[in-house]
Amino acid sequence: MPEIASGQVPDTFPRLLFHHAEVRAGSTAMREKDLGIWQCWTWRDVAEHVRALAAGLAEMGFRRGDHLAIVGDNRPRLYMMMAAAQCLGGVPVPLYQDAVASEMLFALVDAGARFAFVENQEQVDKILEIREQLPELVHLFYDDPRGMRHYTQPFIHDVRELIEMGRIHNRNHPDFLPEQVAAGRADEVGVMLYTSGTTGRPKGVRLTHGAFIAAARGGADFDRLTADEDILSYLPMAWVGDHLFSFAQALVAGFTINCPESAETVMADMREIGPTYYFAPPRVFENLLTQVMIRMDDAGIVKQRMFHFFMAVARRCGAEILDRRPVAAGDRLLYALGNLLVYGPLKNVLGMSRIRVAYTAGAAIGPDLFRFYRSIGINLKQLYGQTETCAYVCLQPDGEIRFDSVGKPAPGVEVRIAGNGEILVRGPMLLNEYYRRPDATAEAINDEGYFMTGDAGLFDDDGHLKIIDRAKDVGRLANGAMFAPNYIENKLKFFPHVKEAVAFGNGREMVCAFINIDVGAVGNWAERRGIAYSGYTDLAAKPEVHELVRECIERVNGELASEGALADSQVHRFLILHKELDPDDDELTRTRKVRRNFVAEKYAVLIDALYSGSASQFIETAVRFEDGRQGKVAADLAIRDVKTFASSARSGR
Repeated sequence: MPEIASGQVPDTFPRLLFHHAEVRAGSTAMREKDLGIWQCWTWRDVAEHVRALAAGLAEMGFRRGDHLAIVGDNRPRLYMMMAAAQCLGGVPVPLYQDAVASEMLFALVDAGARFAFVENQEQVDKILEIREQLPELVHLFYDDPRGMRHYTQPFIHDVRELIEMGRIHNRNHPDFLPEQVAAGRADEVGVMLYTSGTTGRPKGVRLTHGAFIAAARGGADFDRLTADEDILSYLPMAWVGDHLFSFAQALVAGFTINCPESAETVMADMREIGPTYYFAPPRVFENLLTQVMIRMDDAGIVKQRMFHFFMAVARRCGAEILDRRPVAAGDRLLYALGNLLVYGPLKNVLGMSRIRVAYTAGAAIGPDLFRFYRSIGINLKQLYGQTETCAYVCLQPDGEIRFDSVGKPAPGVEVRIAGNGEILVRGPMLLNEYYRRPDATAEAINDEGYFMTGDAGLFDDDGHLKIIDRAKDVGRLANGAMFAPNYIENKLKFFPHVKEAVAFGNGREMVCAFINIDVGAVGNWAERRGIAYSGYTDLAAKPEVHELVRECIERVNGELASEGALADSQVHRFLILHKELDPDDDELTRTRKVRRNFVAEKYAVLIDALYSGSASQFIETAVRFEDGRQGKVAADLAIRDVKTFASSARSGR
């Protein structure tokens, strides 16, 4: 096993791995639930597997600088394969497992991947579908052998064969791998992650070992993470957030990552593990709250009253108690009773009973949603970062949590606001470059070494950063008032009945919006009222549903009316789309960010109808199903007006 010189701080991921294999050899490094049983790997086990995988790759011709594509759900061997490639000076390139073959093609060709490691037959089939367009791909390995018996192509291999080959190689060449690990440098590229491609083709972001380790160590020290933490690793491995929390920080702090059995069992597996450290994008927290509210709507009247009474107590003093601030004795006593009867059982159902630190990022989270989780005792905090910054720019210190900010600059990070309001950042966590895109690299980093985030923001008087919107999306209404669509959309998405929203208004006299309803929440609401429906399109067309959504929008308008510069951004008209916005239809990225320009172009006829005063508009839309089939969805969409409210700038109507 490679050795670390006495007193030397491990500065690459392979060296970190082998360090943990020495100092905590028998401690659990990874768990995976398989067929209902948790399988465990100690740090010694993981190191042994990585050594075998790395030597096997070398035997198959993998060389320093090669790219290894990795596709699949979170699985221990996929994480191990990342480290194995890094041992040889190679670069793992994780891709989104739910991407269709044509989407994967771009990244595979752009990266020039010669090797690929995928989870199962489904992913193998995607690669085979585009195989003729991948002339550089020479070897494809798979983890799960189920369904693979009749795949006889010579370039397809079971990873177990690779492991055995590597073990033989290590016995015959015991010095080979230690020499390869010793040759690694902190300034070498350790991973390449592709951007979501919100506005165009994704770009390969090349990040060094040193950059990710600096981000991981800064975050771990900031929140006092130890080797005793447990984290649930369920978010896409291709997302920078998972790479920071489930790979980099685990290797820096030495804690345990836990891989659920499947996407469908995440909540059950989370309850069994009881993570102490948790990360999820806002949409996950939104979905969890929606499920809670649906269950409460179905509960008996006594439970409903008890829930709402104690939630009122939590909203009044829960966040203050969590932050250890002074609270009246009566409220503290009521909160303790609420914890026994409501908050504790609720956290247990959510699998959050042991959480010490929880983070959300990837998009703005509604302040009411944020307040809900903190009020029941979950130490939920926001962080701010991008793929290009290893998801590490701002963190919220304990005791200084604010619902409308993303915290203060993280340790070692410099943040500056440019004259046009754009957020600029500099520090050791910045990207090395965009792969094969020197033009994009030059555009992203200015002469002073600051990365231009593309986000607009400002600092408050206490040094907390507030994100307004994407700088390119912040516009002006026809009367010159600021228009920040993402800010409006996030307010709308707080409501459990609204799954997605897209606001329009730049250069126009008023703001209008598309709405996607949450079919689960609205469906449950409709069923309890005896409203029959046959599917999403039918449910979205119900007058009662339009009235429900209108009430939500008017509540948002009431809030916007008191928000100064954004008071003119109240929504005047809306429609409910006849289909859900879908990554498979290119309307969302794989991280579920709206492709705003694409949606505006695709649904231009609906936008015209909103602004022309029409009461309805017919539309027929092509859709792509999960199995690749094409179809069409047609509907006559009703357009509704919404009440607006008086503000200092304008009288409502």
